[in-house]
Order: sequence, then structure tokens, then C-alpha cells
Amino acid sequence: MISEIFSEAFITGIIGATLRISTPIILATLGEIITERSGVLNLGIEGTMLFGAAVGFLVTFATGSLWLGVLAAAIGGMLLALLMAVLSVYLGLSQHVSGLGITIFASGLAMFIYRLAVGAPIVPPTVDPFTPVAIPLLSKIPIIGPSFFNQYILTYITWILIPVVSVFLFRTKPGLRIRTVGQNPFAADTVGVNVNLTRTLCVVTGGAFFGVAGAFLTLAYQNMFLIDVIGGRGWIAIAMTIFGNWNPVMGTVGALIFGFLDALQLRMQTLGVELPFHIFLMIPYVITIVALVSVSRKATVPAGLLKPYRREEKGG
Repeated sequence: MISEIFSEAFITGIIGATLRISTPIILATLGEIITERSGVLNLGIEGTMLFGAAVGFLVTFATGSLWLGVLAAAIGGMLLALLMAVLSVYLGLSQHVSGLGITIFASGLAMFIYRLAVGAPIVPPTVDPFTPVAIPLLSKIPIIGPSFFNQYILTYITWILIPVVSVFLFRTKPGLRIRTVGQNPFAADTVGVNVNLTRTLCVVTGGAFFGVAGAFLTLAYQNMFLIDVIGGRGWIAIAMTIFGNWNPVMGTVGALIFGFLDALQLRMQTLGVELPFHIFLMIPYVITIVALVSVSRKATVPAGLLKPYRREEKGG
């Protein structure tokens, strides 16, 4: 078994699987970082991802277009995020309660529209999913070529978004405004920044990321919609946001660690390791909790997170 673990095929396979498994978590983490940097915690992420998975699948199933499905998932995520913004930003309701309410609402709505569209067939309907795209020359490099350069187009886009989001947040004026709104909304308002509009735009942008992350699971990683398709990845993304200290690069590192552990447990099962099935499933989640606890005390939480902004309270 040791020789199989260190074989080129095993290493290539586990690296490629790590990138695929971590893709929706990275997307969701990027969206949550943008959202939380503005001062809003969106616990609706799990339900939004499930809704995006359902809408993306159904639109693709009806039209045959994968990209229309991705677009529909993004729009669906944005609409749910807009609802979150109305509740938490403009009405000033509890962000915890609003987010959990949206997760429950979106999950139920996803199942309702799915059943309405396809009924309850014994065999779930499927679509022709995205297929890996090999980059010429680079995909021929031993080990790393088939792993890094033979991936889904959505995975490539996700990896482009990582530096884009990082540069946007930390190297541009709009990014500075977002971080100021999340850190000290009163100071941001003093210099002319529209706090509520900024937060709304960030929440809606994050919702688009959540929707596409969900669609990845039904249009690339799988080719069908199932009620448990998200599998807690939304909650993992929130954990990775904290683990990465609200930094896109470090959040990606956390997502990759989770993806690697998940890929490893899948391959260890195929090697015939004699451990109960559920132990394998627990491994990535347990390690994630341990890692999160180890860094949470050192995390620098945006000071304005969870705090609704009301201009009339500025002088208080």
C-alpha cells in the first residue's frame, strides 16, 4: 500500500482531486470574505449554494446550456443575498437570525422548484456536465501537468479570482472603502462613503459567488442535483474565512487543506484501509475544526462585523 501511495498515479490523482474538491469552497470563501469585510456575516451561504445548485441544474437541464445555468445560479444567489441585505443592512435585524432564516428558506425553495420541475423520479435526471480542459504543453508536464492543467474551466476561473479579489481588497481604493466600512462604518460615512450601499453591493457580490459555487457541484463535479449535494461546504467556507483571517490567499490555503484531506480519505478507502467508513468521512471535518480552534484566538475580526449601521447613532 505504501508503494501505491507514493506512485505517480496516486500523487497526480490526489492533487487533481484536491483542486476539484476545493473549488466550490474557495469560491464560497472568497464571497464570504468580501461580505464579511464590509461588516456583514452571511449565514445564508449554505442555503444559497443549494439554491444555486438547483437553479443552475434546472436551467441547464431545460436549455442545454451550461453557461446559462451558471449565470442563473449567480443571479439566484444575488437575489437571496439582496434579501439578506434588506434584512440585515437596511432593517438592522440580527445577521445570525437573518442568515439562518435564508438558509432554511433557500433550501426549502430549492427542493420545491426542483420537485415542481422534474417531479420525484426514481432515477434523478442528469445533464452533460463541464469536462476538464487540458492546457496545451503545460498539461504534459509529469505529475503537475495532469493535476493542475487539466481542470474544469470553472476551476481555472476560481484560481484567477483569488489574486483578483486579494488585489481588489488590499490594493485599490474601493477595497479600502470596503475594509473601512467593515472596520469603522462611522469613519467611512464621515469621508463620504455610503455605508449601506457598500455593504449591500458586497453582500450581493458574495451571493453571486455562493450561487456559482453551488452550480459547480451540479454542473461539473457531478451531473445531477441531490438534496445533500452541498454537504456542509457552506459552513466550511465560513470556517475557512476565519481560518484565513479574512484574507483571500490564506482562506484559499485553508480550503486546499480541506480539499486535500477529503481527497485523501476517498483514496484511502479505495486502497482497502480497514477503518469504518464514517471515520474516513469525519477526518477532513475534524481536522478543520482543530485548525479553526487553533487560529481563532489570533483572528483579527473586522470591528464592524455583525453591527448594523444607523447614521442617527453616529453621535452616540
